Amino acid sequence: MGGVQSHIRDFAEELLRRRYQVSVLAPADSDSDLPDYVAFGGRPLPVRYNGSVARLSFGPVSAARVRRWLSDGDFDLVHVHEPTSPSLSILAVWAADVPLVGTWHMATGRSRAYLGLAGVLEPSVEKVHARIAVSDAARATLVQHLGGDAIVIPNGIWVEPYASAAPRASWRGEGGTVCFLGRLDEPRKGLPVLLAAWPRILAEVPGARLLVAGPGDREEAAALLPPTARSSVTWLGRVSEADKASMLRTADVYVGPHLGGESFGIVLVEAMAAGTLVAASDLAAFRAVLADGAYGVLFSTGDDADLARVVTAALRDPQRRRTLAARGHAASARYDWGQVTDEIVEVYELTLAGRR
Repeated sequence: MGGVQSHIRDFAEELLRRRYQVSVLAPADSDSDLPDYVAFGGRPLPVRYNGSVARLSFGPVSAARVRRWLSDGDFDLVHVHEPTSPSLSILAVWAADVPLVGTWHMATGRSRAYLGLAGVLEPSVEKVHARIAVSDAARATLVQHLGGDAIVIPNGIWVEPYASAAPRASWRGEGGTVCFLGRLDEPRKGLPVLLAAWPRILAEVPGARLLVAGPGDREEAAALLPPTARSSVTWLGRVSEADKASMLRTADVYVGPHLGGESFGIVLVEAMAAGTLVAASDLAAFRAVLADGAYGVLFSTGDDADLARVVTAALRDPQRRRTLAARGHAASARYDWGQVTDEIVEVYELTLAGRR
């Protein structure tokens, strides 16, 4: 499940816990095994965009599903994520006649596609009564390409499950433990940069162990390592939420070697919540989460030598590592769903009051 989908799921379940009536329209591979609050929006079409894969549903059949969902739901308010994406989102914006709240997640540089479609998309943006961006980077993308403005409310996580997760002794390395989470074959996640740095880290910190979690071809990824370093890497594959939390609690350092296309960095916050030091690329979105190094350490994006230097220093200095990790853990409370939901609900209330 991607970051936006997780965001929508967790937020919906927190609203339900607070006794709001909630319905989510979403694309899915089938209509079986969906939660009761999710309406089937049709099968999505995977499309590569911004260094990742977007799963989109569009066309007359999708438009009919959106209109039926809106009619059956008789909603007071509709909250649309990525309101200008060519999917159920923009179809809902076009069809809805109730107050609209939109959340923008994506961050990108100057985009010819976005700029070329600005004249078509701007009327849709203007129809959204209240606009939220999950980060300053996502807000800047909205402002640059489509005009208008947005309030920044970050992605949320549940802090407590990460803070209380049990570490796994079998995943520990004698010299320290480093971990990574992300698709192995998605270039912007930067795993090859970390693997290029790993032999240097291992030479300086014998007995260190690297945990790699995420879907993809592990044999192809392992081939990027010299044979002498391969036994120090544990490939966990796709992990459950519980195993992800345990991995982050086990590790001394979480590494985010991403190369771009990130608007927030939810896994950084998850690692912070687990009390693990974060070492991340100096992308604008990551610098914001880590407060320019106050809550973690940064290295030059795409520079495996600098990554190795920063991670080695962190493993060798447990006192500084613990100090920064403690600061990061305290800062993660700002992203707890209890706090984030309060802020979004306030936007709902102001939007409805303004419409009245």
